[in-house]
Amino acid sequence: MKSTPLQTALPSDNHALALGFSGTLGNIDAYISAVNRLPMLSHDEEISLSKKLRENNDLAAAQELVLSHLRLVVSIARGYLGYGLPHADLIQEGNIGLMKAVKRFDPDQGVRLVSYAMHWIKAEMHEYILKNWRLVKVATTKAQRKLFFNLRSHKVGLDAMTPAQVNELAKTLNVKQEEVIEMETRLSGRDIALEAPSDNDDEKFAPIAYLSSDMQEPTKVLEAQHYDKLQSEGLEFALTKLDDRSRRIVEARWLANDDGSGATLHELAAEFGVSAERIRQIEAVALKKMKGSLAAYA
Repeated sequence: MKSTPLQTALPSDNHALALGFSGTLGNIDAYISAVNRLPMLSHDEEISLSKKLRENNDLAAAQELVLSHLRLVVSIARGYLGYGLPHADLIQEGNIGLMKAVKRFDPDQGVRLVSYAMHWIKAEMHEYILKNWRLVKVATTKAQRKLFFNLRSHKVGLDAMTPAQVNELAKTLNVKQEEVIEMETRLSGRDIALEAPSDNDDEKFAPIAYLSSDMQEPTKVLEAQHYDKLQSEGLEFALTKLDDRSRRIVEARWLANDDGSGATLHELAAEFGVSAERIRQIEAVALKKMKGSLAAYA
């Protein structure tokens, strides 16, 4: 977390300290406890402070408005803990929304700040959740966002939704049944650590062990392509540089069968009417010449 919720929401001055903040609150539980002890504002006090902020840009009035509604942020953040994100981070994002609400609040509209601020607080938390809940975005349209934040409350228990429940939710939220099924599947999934959490032999088979592949590394791919080319075009090029007898010997000895069980020296010696040692010498010279041809081709 970049900073504590207290650091985001509160200037460090004597007024804040007098309201119960020591200036050294780093623990989330201590922060929540201190927030809940802050005094609430009456409707008249709220209007007076809001007008001071609008007409005179009174930052002390803005601070008091923010302080008195921090408990609202804590309460709203508690409702989003099911997404597995840090409580303190949710509060921090909500505090940003609260400050935006205080800045834009119009006391002449006859609406209490608490009602107006809820929209801004939830909007900031929603944005944070959608960006950080999973590495891959799970909701990109307005309808998908609505589905994302309503699916949990519409599900009954931990079992998968029945076709009737899927159909009902799709109609309620005005989305396709396929989108409901897909979102439920993604929400019910679990993040898995790529690396094993310990050196325990039973836990060493983490995804990183079987997801990684050296063969997909660019250099390895190029090497494999180069090798395949040498095995086909390069080999054919090298064979064309041999005389007929040398080519016949090399092909019979090494290229006749895929399992490497080619002709023997004695079989070729009988075919050409020479000794087995002479066949071995011709083969050695031919292979050396092919090696030079392959190097030139590469």
